[in-house]
Amino acid sequence: MNSTIFDLPSADMSWCPGCGDFLILDALKIAFTRLGWKPADVVIVTGIGQAAKTPHFMKCHFFNGLHGRALSNATGIKAANPLLNVVAIGGDGDMYGEGGNHFIHTIRRNPDITNIVYDNMVYGLTKGQASPTSFLGFKTPVQVHGVMSVPFNPLAVAIVLGATFVARAFAGDVEETAFLIEQAVQHKGYALLDIFQPCVSFNKVNTYKWFKENTYYIGDSHNSADQKAALALALKSDSFPLGVLYRQEGRAAFEENMDAYKGDKAPLFKRMAKIKTIEGCITSMA
Repeated sequence: MNSTIFDLPSADMSWCPGCGDFLILDALKIAFTRLGWKPADVVIVTGIGQAAKTPHFMKCHFFNGLHGRALSNATGIKAANPLLNVVAIGGDGDMYGEGGNHFIHTIRRNPDITNIVYDNMVYGLTKGQASPTSFLGFKTPVQVHGVMSVPFNPLAVAIVLGATFVARAFAGDVEETAFLIEQAVQHKGYALLDIFQPCVSFNKVNTYKWFKENTYYIGDSHNSADQKAALALALKSDSFPLGVLYRQEGRAAFEENMDAYKGDKAPLFKRMAKIKTIEGCITSMA
């Protein structure tokens, strides 16, 4: 892709050749650049995993936390400085497995953050065991007889819990993915974007070809404000819809409900500096 202000040319890439993460990285840079963002405007928050390495290859603020804890850290960062664009990134294991409890309660709180999940249906960092979204029967070096647990359905769970933006993309379609990222980050409130991302090393079932053959884009006839219609799409298992399934506007974000921000949206550190300056002036006048 063309160079952008988010490029970090000196980065030593650690992803496998052909990994879908490269395409998502391109889509992120395209989206952020088109929105006119600057590196100083963005904070990418991650946990542990291959997807969590994304900010290592971008020029912007980032925070690496514990496995599964990206969403709680992202919520705190947004509450401390609502002027920042906060994006929490992780894989399906990181966000839906280790981070499952945070996933649930972040949706309840509705902070104005974007949650992008690289969903390759396998644990890529730790050499290929099943993840929460692995299909029944999927065989791995650990699940030698095939996965026996019903796969977690993140879109259905998010819609039922009241997430205000729920969408799905396919990493192989970079332009479409970039467009969905733009929509997600511009939404006020919690936004989930689950991205189908092929793992070329450890998932030989859900390949680029498989995703192409088993996904389709939602048409203009779908009403994304209809929660029941969105849930019906999320529950489809014969083919998987791409695009915005559900969108709810007008609900207050978590940080907007905090007493600290009633009438003043300035970041806490700037407000405290202002208070200390006023206190200093009063003391010097006394």
